[in-house]
Amino acid sequence: MMRRAYGKAQRPSFGRRALGTLYAARVVFVWLLLAAGLAVTIAAGWHWYGAWRDNATIKALAAGEDVQIDPERAAPAVLFARAYYLLRRDRVDEAQVLLDQANFRADARTRVLMLYDAGNTRLRASFAAIERGKFDRATSLVNLAKEDYNQALRLDPQAWDVKYNLDVAARLVRDLPQIEPSEEPLQQEPRKDLWSDLPGIPRGAP
Repeated sequence: MMRRAYGKAQRPSFGRRALGTLYAARVVFVWLLLAAGLAVTIAAGWHWYGAWRDNATIKALAAGEDVQIDPERAAPAVLFARAYYLLRRDRVDEAQVLLDQANFRADARTRVLMLYDAGNTRLRASFAAIERGKFDRATSLVNLAKEDYNQALRLDPQAWDVKYNLDVAARLVRDLPQIEPSEEPLQQEPRKDLWSDLPGIPRGAP
């Protein structure tokens, strides 16, 4: 009768099993590192592309191209550049949409500059209304400009140019003729002492 032979090689030892598990874990770890590195590379590349695209948009707007943007997704610097483009062309209502978006996402400095530019645009439009004898329209524009300046000062109480232009707006609306509803619009030359030079011009991208 033959006996069964049980050799030690037929049964894997605990040490060999442990080494096999360790090797498998190392393989998994290496693949995880490679995947993480790839993800970081993709994220960095996408960030670089986004910055390049934003800079190209800002440059095109500064050159006078009417580049459309998505107000809800555009970076604050792009919001500002687009608003600057619109305000320079007196498209205040379109710029207001960007100002509203900036209130949610832009830093205080960018918001101050956007509000300052919007106030200046409205104040200049009020001068044109005065020249045409449209004093009701001028008063409305000046009051909107004052709101822009006041919002800017709440963000930066030390903004001297904003303070100066707010004072100009306050004096302007105080000295405008008050028209009764039944009266015809007054046609007269605007007083030269109302026309203080506004400090600064609308700025470019921050």
